[in-house]
Amino acid sequence: MIDRRTFSVSLAAGVATSVLGVTGNAQSAANVSNVVFVHGAYADGSCWAQEITSLQAAGFNVTSVQNHLVSFADDVASAKRALAMQTGPTVMVAHSYGGMILTETGVDPKVTAVVYIAARAPDAGENYTALAMKYPTPPANAGLVAFQGYEQLNETAFLNDFANGVDPVVARQLYAVQAPISTTLFAGAKTTVAAWRTKPSFYAVSKADRTINPDLERFMASRMKATTIEIDAGHLSLVSHPKEVTDLILKAAGR
Repeated sequence: MIDRRTFSVSLAAGVATSVLGVTGNAQSAANVSNVVFVHGAYADGSCWAQEITSLQAAGFNVTSVQNHLVSFADDVASAKRALAMQTGPTVMVAHSYGGMILTETGVDPKVTAVVYIAARAPDAGENYTALAMKYPTPPANAGLVAFQGYEQLNETAFLNDFANGVDPVVARQLYAVQAPISTTLFAGAKTTVAAWRTKPSFYAVSKADRTINPDLERFMASRMKATTIEIDAGHLSLVSHPKEVTDLILKAAGR
């Protein structure tokens, strides 16, 4: 039986990343002691299990926020509570939809750097849905199934488009603990600030992403002048390539 709060995955890291021609923001101070993770839609905080283990071993205090996925305002509040509990400099890391939460809350004075993993990174007041529509629609969208005010990905879309590149056994486990989202979660959700405009920013593009268009990820990374890597991975690079993701977080922490 899988407890989604303690569920961990055990997939070895594979293909190495290749650093883009980077003219990114300066790295944050080396005295970072905390890392706060923010997960995306159709997932929960346990998706960061491998990164959590590695960072704890490196001496970091790690917190993984559990989003309710009912409203953007509620999820922002959850992240702010997590940040309020931190003592000292903190690196904040987000995946997918969690990037909107990071963009809104990463302006907190404790946050020394923001790290986006195949994540949304809107500007202040920007309509992310309109921005995404400028790029070809990713395949995962076709697999959404709505039920009683919530929606989730069907099994085919989850395994082939959301968790592509993840070990099949692990992908099925993740599908079993998939966190449905409110059908109104994205409706009208807009950030009021953009943390990446004032904080050192880092971005991991997933080259084989079938949930967010990789070219959209590249645009957002370039716009924020982020220190950027590209990973030969699908949307869940944090699961399939934890070493590369962890290394980027360590760079953001000045290690």
